[in-house]
Amino acid sequence: MINIFPSLLTELAAGRATALAVVTSTWGSAPRREGSLMLVREDGSFEGSVSGGCVEGTVIAEAQALIAAGDSSKKLEFAVSNGDAFAVGLACGGTIRISVFSLNSGAVPAVASALEAIKRRESGVLAFSYHDIPPSFGPTPSPKLEQLDDTLSLPVVPRPRLDIIGAVHIAQALAPMATRCGFEVTVIDPRASFIEAREFEGAAIISDWPDEYLAKHPLDGASALVTLTHDPKLDDAALHPALNSPAFYIGSLGSRKTNAARLERLEAAGIREEDLARIHGPVGLNIGSSTPEEIAVSILAEIIQCLRVGGKA
Repeated sequence: MINIFPSLLTELAAGRATALAVVTSTWGSAPRREGSLMLVREDGSFEGSVSGGCVEGTVIAEAQALIAAGDSSKKLEFAVSNGDAFAVGLACGGTIRISVFSLNSGAVPAVASALEAIKRRESGVLAFSYHDIPPSFGPTPSPKLEQLDDTLSLPVVPRPRLDIIGAVHIAQALAPMATRCGFEVTVIDPRASFIEAREFEGAAIISDWPDEYLAKHPLDGASALVTLTHDPKLDDAALHPALNSPAFYIGSLGSRKTNAARLERLEAAGIREEDLARIHGPVGLNIGSSTPEEIAVSILAEIIQCLRVGGKA
């Protein structure tokens, strides 16, 4: 989910009526998932995306009309045949249902609470009314999108987090790709020479031992961790706390032989077999990658696969 809440809060706090479009359901080739968001201002400028092509243009026009009329909401549905799909931004036929809400300063408390929850890496639900009632926010550990006759519950979740252990060449390629895919990326390495010699576009750089950093910043259920150093003093130090966390993905670079030796060390240190099975090693999807950039692609693809459709995580 694109985090448009900072911009939405800015607009509402300044007293500017703003519309929020939410994808409530999809079928077929819809290019955006349920829960995708788009902010639309009175002048038609926007952030985020709910589809593409003429579908998005229509949503913007409907949002402007809502703001101008002072109406609270509107439900839209786009059902597109295979023959007409390309013209409205779909790869082939599909259906998209989108709800548009016109918001004013009365929505500030709920949006501010949602934004604070995201910053604290907490989850909750923004409840929007299809009548003239301001939205509300409530914390919940397992939020889900729920469409009712009178309300829409929009899940609010933290950005997926990726901690990379080792300021190495693969990390140089992986960090910017993951950042562009919406991850909150941190590269951790106590070796100053590695950090000082390389750039990691979009990532936070931490000079610290992995176990000490993770003790201060524990992994949560929206977190992934990848170890890339080939040095057991660093990789194993990260794997111990990671395997005791609810992280959705844990991966370690190395050959099958290296991974087998790693598992033996961890098992000897008291890690249970069912926990060791959570480690993706060798890390990444098997796409025949060889360069640092290709290996980074395989790692990020596997992380996204686990995040979106599940996997050995």
